[in-house]
Amino acid sequence: MAGVLRLIHMNQRIRRRRSRLVTVNAELRLRFNPLDILSDGEVLLRYRLPRGEILGLLEIVSPLIRRATRRNYALSPMVQLLAALRFYATGSFLQVVGDGIGLSRAAVSKCVAAVTVILAQHAQHHIRVAETAQQRLTENVQFHRVAGIPRVIGVVDGTFIPIANPTLMDATFICRKGYSALNVQVVVDSKGLFVDIVAKWPGSAHDSFIWADSAVGRDAAAGVFGRGIFLGDSGYPLRSYLLTPVANPATAAEERYNTAHIRTRGLVERVLGQWKLRFRCRAEQHRAGLRVRQAVINLFV
Repeated sequence: MAGVLRLIHMNQRIRRRRSRLVTVNAELRLRFNPLDILSDGEVLLRYRLPRGEILGLLEIVSPLIRRATRRNYALSPMVQLLAALRFYATGSFLQVVGDGIGLSRAAVSKCVAAVTVILAQHAQHHIRVAETAQQRLTENVQFHRVAGIPRVIGVVDGTFIPIANPTLMDATFICRKGYSALNVQVVVDSKGLFVDIVAKWPGSAHDSFIWADSAVGRDAAAGVFGRGIFLGDSGYPLRSYLLTPVANPATAAEERYNTAHIRTRGLVERVLGQWKLRFRCRAEQHRAGLRVRQAVINLFV
């Protein structure tokens, strides 16, 4: 009888210990919100976005990632969003990201996958090349102030995003720097904002091919942007709507043109550098690379 009572007592202790863990787990999953205790500077340092921008993203993703059940204390939209933003900002291992907010590696992985797909779906509503004549005129004026090149509406460049080597067509994804990557083409406006992104081609794809196949490249060739032109480096083809540097300048005018071209196109180089520093998950220093889901890549096709 004494043994039975002892066994019951031990089971009760185990249950009480587990109930406390469940309570802590529920608090983390349902009500955890670092924005309530962190200052604005700390929020920007940890998540690379201001508090207001994070709350704006929460309004976008919340209806789509809110769980329809309370079983096992489903993660709140805020927890899922902050887990994804923390991964974007640090590029660290999922387990390390999870340890910082009390989640498992699997939970962080699901958060990143869910939030990334939703943000990619909404990207097309915010990333757009100047569409109206007034917008193009504004871009012309702003770019002309940099170095005097007229009619510029955007500058284009490519960058490599390291990824975990896919199982199919491995060699196709090896870039010229010797690691697996996606060759991502970006176009930025005079404010340094992305107005077009193409993130579907493997690292071995040439910049000129990506430009010719992109929607913005086809629109430019069709005259959709009027007399507006883009600036690109020597990896792009010279067109009436896409200006590249003079390969071997022989005159003073060609030297001045190259200098003006470099000064104006330097904007996209700076933006890409800031992008890498702000969101370390896609920086080239992370040779392990991202595990890019095909569903996400298809959103940019």
